[in-house]
Amino acid sequence: EVLDVLAELPRLREGLHLDVEAAAASDPAAANAEEVIYSYPAIDAITVYRIAHEFYLRDVPLIPRIMSEHAHSVTGIDMHPGATVGRSLFIDHGTGVVIGETAVIGDDVKIYQGVTLGALTIPRDDKGQVITTVKRHPTLEDRVTIYASAIILGGEAVVGEDSVRGGNVWLTESVPAGTRSTY
Repeated sequence: EVLDVLAELPRLREGLHLDVEAAAASDPAAANAEEVIYSYPAIDAITVYRIAHEFYLRDVPLIPRIMSEHAHSVTGIDMHPGATVGRSLFIDHGTGVVIGETAVIGDDVKIYQGVTLGALTIPRDDKGQVITTVKRHPTLEDRVTIYASAIILGGEAVVGEDSVRGGNVWLTESVPAGTRSTY
């Protein structure tokens, strides 16, 4: 499995380059790509996530979670290695961001500090055991922006492409593509 992940490094590097470009293009405070690479905690968290995700896909036990929890402790950004994240992710400020295991994030998405993509309920079988094969976390389609402290919960919740959700929103239902809300 390690050799398989190492073989993916050129592809991962290209993807991380897009993440850095997204941050540099989206944050007017970013002077250049080097500043983003060396001083933006989200780049650290996304880098660790992308590598841990490769191990997660190969059913490597424990290592992906250790990697993601270490990144969480350093950056304040909690990205489960099981989440599916598209290209050009920008997490601004980042502290307090939580992205759950079954979350799906499309391309060109912007997420601000304190955002939670979490589970609404934890499904259990008739014996009370947690069902882990059910999608529990929301989907953000392409070109979505989620502002600070928004909470989006549940596997059924889909934020349609080209949508913007305002800060402090509590969302448990899907919203159509191209919509805007400031609440």
